[in-house]
Amino acid sequence: MLLIRHGQSEFNVAFGRDRIDPGITDAPLTELGRRQALEAASAIAARRDEEPVEWLICSPYTRALQTAAIIGEVLDLPISVNPLIRELSAFACDIGTPLTHLLGRYPAHDFEQVIDEIWWHQHDRDGREPETALHERCHAFVETLARRDNWSTVAVVTHWGVIRALTGEGVENCEMKRCNPHDILRAGMQPVIAGVEAFDDPQTIAAD
Repeated sequence: MLLIRHGQSEFNVAFGRDRIDPGITDAPLTELGRRQALEAASAIAARRDEEPVEWLICSPYTRALQTAAIIGEVLDLPISVNPLIRELSAFACDIGTPLTHLLGRYPAHDFEQVIDEIWWHQHDRDGREPETALHERCHAFVETLARRDNWSTVAVVTHWGVIRALTGEGVENCEMKRCNPHDILRAGMQPVIAGVEAFDDPQTIAAD
Protein backbone atom coordinates (compact mmCIF):
# COMPACT_ATOMS: atom_id res chain seq x y z
CA MET A 1 0.00 0.00 0.00
CA LEU A 2 1.02 3.58 -0.56
CA LEU A 3 0.84 5.90 2.45
CA ILE A 4 0.38 9.60 1.66
CA ARG A 5 0.36 12.41 4.17
CA HIS A 6 -2.18 15.13 3.36
CA GLY A 7 -1.10 18.39 1.73
CA GLN A 8 -0.19 21.51 3.67
CA SER A 9 -3.12 22.80 5.75
CA GLU A 10 -3.91 26.25 7.11
CA PHE A 11 -3.11 24.88 10.56
CA ASN A 12 0.35 23.77 9.38
CA VAL A 13 1.17 27.31 8.26
CA ALA A 14 -0.13 29.05 11.38
CA PHE A 15 1.34 26.56 13.82
CA GLY A 16 4.68 26.64 12.02
CA ARG A 17 5.15 30.32 12.86
CA ASP A 18 5.34 30.01 16.65
CA ARG A 19 4.36 26.44 17.66
CA ILE A 20 1.18 27.75 19.30
CA ASP A 21 -2.15 26.13 18.49
CA PRO A 22 -3.94 28.77 16.34
CA GLY A 23 -7.40 27.36 17.05
CA ILE A 24 -8.21 26.44 13.43
CA THR A 25 -10.64 23.51 13.56
CA ASP A 26 -10.65 20.84 10.84
CA ALA A 27 -8.23 22.93 8.80
CA PRO A 28 -8.53 22.94 4.98
CA LEU A 29 -5.65 22.83 2.54
CA THR A 30 -3.72 25.92 1.51
CA GLU A 31 -3.06 26.67 -2.16
CA LEU A 32 0.36 25.07 -1.68
CA GLY A 33 -1.35 22.03 -0.19
CA ARG A 34 -3.54 21.73 -3.28
CA ARG A 35 -0.51 21.95 -5.54
CA GLN A 36 1.22 19.28 -3.45
CA ALA A 37 -1.78 16.99 -3.96
CA LEU A 38 -1.63 17.57 -7.71
CA GLU A 39 2.10 16.76 -7.68
CA ALA A 40 1.41 13.58 -5.72
CA ALA A 41 -1.19 12.56 -8.30
CA SER A 42 1.34 13.14 -11.10
CA ALA A 43 3.95 11.07 -9.26
CA ILE A 44 1.49 8.21 -8.81
CA ALA A 45 0.45 8.39 -12.47
CA ALA A 46 4.08 8.27 -13.59
CA ARG A 47 4.59 4.93 -11.80
CA ARG A 48 1.19 3.40 -12.49
CA ASP A 49 2.57 0.67 -14.75
CA GLU A 50 5.06 -0.54 -12.11
CA GLU A 51 3.04 0.29 -8.97
CA PRO A 52 -0.65 0.55 -9.89
CA VAL A 53 -3.03 2.45 -7.62
CA GLU A 54 -6.69 1.55 -8.14
CA TRP A 55 -8.47 2.99 -5.09
CA LEU A 56 -8.04 5.52 -2.29
CA ILE A 57 -8.81 5.39 1.41
CA CYS A 58 -8.67 8.62 3.37
CA SER A 59 -9.22 10.05 6.84
CA PRO A 60 -12.41 12.07 7.48
CA TYR A 61 -10.48 15.24 8.33
CA THR A 62 -10.93 17.97 5.72
CA ARG A 63 -7.21 18.20 4.91
CA ALA A 64 -7.19 14.49 4.00
CA LEU A 65 -10.56 14.57 2.23
CA GLN A 66 -9.41 17.45 0.02
CA THR A 67 -6.08 15.82 -0.74
CA ALA A 68 -7.79 12.56 -1.69
CA ALA A 69 -10.39 14.41 -3.79
CA ILE A 70 -7.67 16.09 -5.85
CA ILE A 71 -5.73 12.87 -6.36
CA GLY A 72 -8.91 10.92 -7.07
CA GLU A 73 -10.11 13.42 -9.66
CA VAL A 74 -6.80 13.41 -11.52
CA LEU A 75 -6.47 9.63 -11.52
CA ASP A 76 -10.20 8.78 -11.69
CA LEU A 77 -10.13 6.70 -8.51
CA PRO A 78 -12.90 5.78 -6.05
CA ILE A 79 -12.48 7.17 -2.53
CA SER A 80 -13.49 5.43 0.69
CA VAL A 81 -13.38 7.30 4.02
CA ASN A 82 -12.22 5.48 7.15
CA PRO A 83 -12.08 7.08 10.63
CA LEU A 84 -9.55 4.50 11.86
CA ILE A 85 -6.81 6.45 10.08
CA ARG A 86 -7.69 9.85 11.54
CA GLU A 87 -4.96 11.80 13.33
CA LEU A 88 -4.19 11.44 17.03
CA SER A 89 -6.46 14.08 18.55
CA ALA A 90 -4.45 16.77 20.30
CA PHE A 91 -5.03 20.16 18.64
CA ALA A 92 -7.80 22.39 17.30
CA CYS A 93 -7.24 21.03 13.79
CA ASP A 94 -8.24 17.61 15.17
CA ILE A 95 -11.75 18.81 15.98
CA GLY A 96 -13.58 17.42 12.98
CA THR A 97 -16.71 18.19 10.98
CA PRO A 98 -19.90 16.21 11.72
CA LEU A 99 -20.72 13.38 9.33
CA THR A 100 -23.91 14.93 7.94
CA HIS A 101 -21.96 18.02 6.81
CA LEU A 102 -19.25 15.89 5.20
CA LEU A 103 -21.83 13.87 3.29
CA GLY A 104 -23.10 17.08 1.70
CA ARG A 105 -19.64 18.39 0.87
CA TYR A 106 -18.21 15.17 -0.59
CA PRO A 107 -21.09 13.31 -2.25
CA ALA A 108 -18.77 11.19 -4.40
CA HIS A 109 -16.85 9.82 -1.38
CA ASP A 110 -17.92 6.55 0.22
CA PHE A 111 -18.62 7.21 3.93
CA GLU A 112 -19.92 3.72 4.73
CA GLN A 113 -17.17 3.15 7.31
CA VAL A 114 -18.00 6.39 9.17
CA ILE A 115 -20.80 5.41 11.56
CA ASP A 116 -20.83 8.15 14.18
CA GLU A 117 -21.91 11.75 13.60
CA ILE A 118 -19.05 12.85 15.89
CA TRP A 119 -16.33 10.48 14.67
CA TRP A 120 -13.28 12.13 16.26
CA HIS A 121 -11.96 11.94 19.82
CA GLN A 122 -13.18 15.06 21.64
CA HIS A 123 -9.94 16.06 23.35
CA ASP A 124 -11.38 19.48 24.18
CA ARG A 125 -13.90 17.63 26.38
CA ASP A 126 -12.20 14.32 27.28
CA GLY A 127 -8.52 15.25 27.26
CA ARG A 128 -5.77 14.36 24.83
CA GLU A 129 -6.34 11.09 23.01
CA PRO A 130 -3.94 8.42 24.35
CA GLU A 131 -1.33 7.10 21.97
CA THR A 132 -2.54 3.56 22.72
CA ALA A 133 -5.86 4.48 21.10
CA LEU A 134 -4.06 5.52 17.91
CA HIS A 135 -2.11 2.25 17.93
CA GLU A 136 -5.29 0.23 18.33
CA ARG A 137 -6.97 2.05 15.46
CA CYS A 138 -3.98 1.69 13.16
CA HIS A 139 -3.57 -1.99 13.96
CA ALA A 140 -7.25 -2.66 13.24
CA PHE A 141 -7.02 -0.81 9.92
CA VAL A 142 -3.89 -2.61 8.75
CA GLU A 143 -5.16 -5.99 9.92
CA THR A 144 -8.34 -5.58 7.88
CA LEU A 145 -6.48 -4.30 4.84
CA ALA A 146 -3.96 -7.16 4.94
CA ARG A 147 -6.80 -9.65 4.46
CA ARG A 148 -7.63 -8.15 1.09
CA ASP A 149 -6.01 -9.53 -2.05
CA ASN A 150 -5.76 -6.03 -3.57
CA TRP A 151 -4.00 -4.23 -0.69
CA SER A 152 -1.02 -3.45 -2.92
CA THR A 153 -3.18 -1.23 -5.16
CA VAL A 154 -4.50 1.12 -2.48
CA ALA A 155 -3.24 4.59 -1.60
CA VAL A 156 -4.03 5.74 1.94
CA VAL A 157 -4.31 9.51 2.50
CA THR A 158 -3.73 10.09 6.18
CA HIS A 159 -1.65 11.98 8.76
CA TRP A 160 1.80 12.35 10.29
CA GLY A 161 0.89 10.46 13.45
CA VAL A 162 -0.68 7.52 11.62
CA ILE A 163 2.27 7.13 9.26
CA ARG A 164 4.67 7.43 12.18
CA ALA A 165 2.77 4.72 14.07
CA LEU A 166 2.80 2.41 11.04
CA THR A 167 6.36 2.96 9.85
CA GLY A 168 8.32 4.66 12.63
CA GLU A 169 9.15 7.49 10.22
CA GLY A 170 8.02 11.10 9.99
CA VAL A 171 6.89 12.57 6.67
CA GLU A 172 6.35 15.99 5.17
CA ASN A 173 3.14 17.15 3.53
CA CYS A 174 2.18 14.88 0.61
CA GLU A 175 5.28 12.76 1.07
CA MET A 176 4.58 9.14 0.10
CA LYS A 177 5.82 5.83 1.51
CA ARG A 178 5.09 2.39 0.10
CA CYS A 179 4.87 -0.44 2.60
CA ASN A 180 3.53 -3.94 3.17
CA PRO A 181 0.76 -4.30 5.78
CA HIS A 182 1.99 -7.79 6.69
CA ASP A 183 5.41 -6.34 7.56
CA ILE A 184 3.73 -3.67 9.70
CA LEU A 185 1.76 -6.28 11.62
CA ARG A 186 4.91 -8.31 12.26
CA ALA A 187 6.84 -5.25 13.48
CA GLY A 188 4.00 -3.81 15.58
CA MET A 189 3.00 -0.20 16.06
CA GLN A 190 5.72 2.41 16.53
CA PRO A 191 5.85 5.22 19.14
CA VAL A 192 4.47 8.61 18.16
CA ILE A 193 5.67 11.93 19.57
CA ALA A 194 2.62 13.86 20.71
CA GLY A 195 3.62 16.00 23.69
CA VAL A 196 4.31 19.71 23.77
CA GLU A 197 7.88 18.89 24.75
CA ALA A 198 8.43 17.56 21.22
CA PHE A 199 7.46 20.73 19.40
CA ASP A 200 11.03 21.86 18.80
CA ASP A 201 11.19 19.19 16.10
CA PRO A 202 9.39 20.40 12.97
CA GLN A 203 8.69 16.81 11.95
CA THR A 204 6.31 16.07 14.82
CA ILE A 205 2.65 15.37 15.00
CA ALA A 206 2.23 18.93 16.19
CA ALA A 207 2.81 20.13 12.64
CA ASP A 208 -0.03 18.04 11.28
